[in-house]
Amino acid sequence: MSSPVRVLQYGVGPIGLACIRSILTKQETGQLVLAGAVDIAPEKTGRDVAELLGGDLLPTGIVVREDAVAALAETTPDVVLHTTSSFLDHVHGQIEECIHSGVPVVSSTEELAFSYDRHPERSAALHKEAVKHGVAVVGTGVNPGYAMDTLALMATGVCCDVSEVHAVRVVDAGKRRMPLQVKVGAGLSVKAFEEKKATGAFGHIGLRESLFFVAKGLGWPLDRVDEQLHPVLAEAEVSTPFLTVAPGSVAGIHHSITGYVGGKPLLSLDLKMFVGAEEPRDAVRVVGDPPVDLVVRGGIFGDTATVAALINAIPLVMHASPGLKTMMDLPVPRAFACSPNSG
Repeated sequence: MSSPVRVLQYGVGPIGLACIRSILTKQETGQLVLAGAVDIAPEKTGRDVAELLGGDLLPTGIVVREDAVAALAETTPDVVLHTTSSFLDHVHGQIEECIHSGVPVVSSTEELAFSYDRHPERSAALHKEAVKHGVAVVGTGVNPGYAMDTLALMATGVCCDVSEVHAVRVVDAGKRRMPLQVKVGAGLSVKAFEEKKATGAFGHIGLRESLFFVAKGLGWPLDRVDEQLHPVLAEAEVSTPFLTVAPGSVAGIHHSITGYVGGKPLLSLDLKMFVGAEEPRDAVRVVGDPPVDLVVRGGIFGDTATVAALINAIPLVMHASPGLKTMMDLPVPRAFACSPNSG
């Protein structure tokens, strides 16, 4: 890329602001530049992104806009980083705005990581529009997008044969940002947890998408899927910078999903995210020839890795053929706009 990639940040919540901070830092590499920012929150619109980031940052001249269509037209971005919601039903209109403006999209929307199972008609429509306008769209992040799907699938790449794939992710939610602690129900009573669980929009979003991603990549049709979501209860009082969990209250979640092939449980993803989790890690075990057993000690830190996954997908989606993509459709993800002397 001879000139910097112009990036429009669509959504300036915690992840969006973290993306902006990273882009501003990476601008010195000459490989990308922040072109604009969009958000509908009235307390953010009209303000310089430096003001929202806080600290000693000088004004950037990039003011948060409410009108995405106008911002897309006036800032002429090469790509959109989209970080507004976990649910495709909430964001498809936003993504269509970008598509119709002829701009490729990298989105953190978890359901977009592999949307064909949960939203087949919506996915087909987005794919058709993206092809029509000559742009690619992909949903990614650390999970879904990497730890329990892309990494798991990539682990099978050295196997002559594969009979089972199992991924485990253990996260100490106490070290993560406040929205994630709230998302996993830290501090709730068991009754409140079960009430939120009943809405179907609580806890980790994307585990089902990750399972179907791996199954699709291996070409394995699933007979059935068994998904379980349970609270993890605190055995002792535990505090974070944002909240305190009393003994017997909910510390977080244990979310698992198993895919059956030929009546056998050959794919499984097991996610534990709770305040005070010990031995955080990411692990992939492939039963195959040869077997593969990967463990990331300490785990992949999601708050940073999510931002990295989004930014690192920029050159991949820009050079992809038009349409709605998944990470298995793109080249191997790798770091982008990094300087070996930056650390």
